[in-house]
Amino acid sequence: MKFTNAAISIALLSASSAFAAPMKRDVNPSLVPQFGIQPGQNPTGTGDCDGVNGIKIPCTCPPDRNSFIQSLNNNVNAGHAVNNPGITVSFPTSNSKADQLARIQASLVTLQNLNGPGKGCPASSTTFVAQQQAIQNLPGKRAEATLENGSDNIASLAPSLGATAGKNPTGTGDCDGAANGPDGKPIKVPCTCPPDQNTYIAALTQNVQAGHAVNNPSVAVTFPTSNSNADQSARITAAIITLQNLNGPGKGCPASSTTLVAQQKALQ
Repeated sequence: MKFTNAAISIALLSASSAFAAPMKRDVNPSLVPQFGIQPGQNPTGTGDCDGVNGIKIPCTCPPDRNSFIQSLNNNVNAGHAVNNPGITVSFPTSNSKADQLARIQASLVTLQNLNGPGKGCPASSTTFVAQQQAIQNLPGKRAEATLENGSDNIASLAPSLGATAGKNPTGTGDCDGAANGPDGKPIKVPCTCPPDQNTYIAALTQNVQAGHAVNNPSVAVTFPTSNSNADQSARITAAIITLQNLNGPGKGCPASSTTLVAQQKALQ
């Protein structure tokens, strides 16, 4: 059988395209944490229903499980929350504490950003946080392995912010961030961002030792200590969460004030 040059070229092009295309894998539904509660419990008549411990939540929360898993798939395949790109998402599959915690964290991020940045269902519409705490309290070595080693270990493993505050001030309180926008120009960030190293490390240490963002308790924080890409990425996520919640829930510095997102993409 003879192949023409054109046929060979087409075959090679098709093969190279197949290898170049990113491989996407949907999550195993059996590994997705269960919500733990059903929507529509004890409606008040004003759109609110009971969540965990009677906390009032929208009656539409938690969402339909199938649609939630589809949103989770989208986030996992993108490597970040599609509706809030500054928050990275990973979904490791082992039974280790770190991987179980990472899966719950991915589920929380998906839940809280279903319809836009910070627009979704609250953590209290599920038992995710309680599940996370139960895993952290299991016998054996802590997933983060940080309380044993103390704050010095956290400081030594803390990802570099990669930038300092106050670059090219506009005179209106904005300065250049460390990341570029679609136009190729630096994204504008508050001139106070990123924070100084001591403030950053102190806040990160508090969050890691608490197991969640102190200023936003529904957002869990893990800080595994190995040199694997997954653990390095988890530490960067902890740093981003710390930055974004420095002064209260969602009140802090944007990830674009640092090189953290670029560092995470490099690992992925």
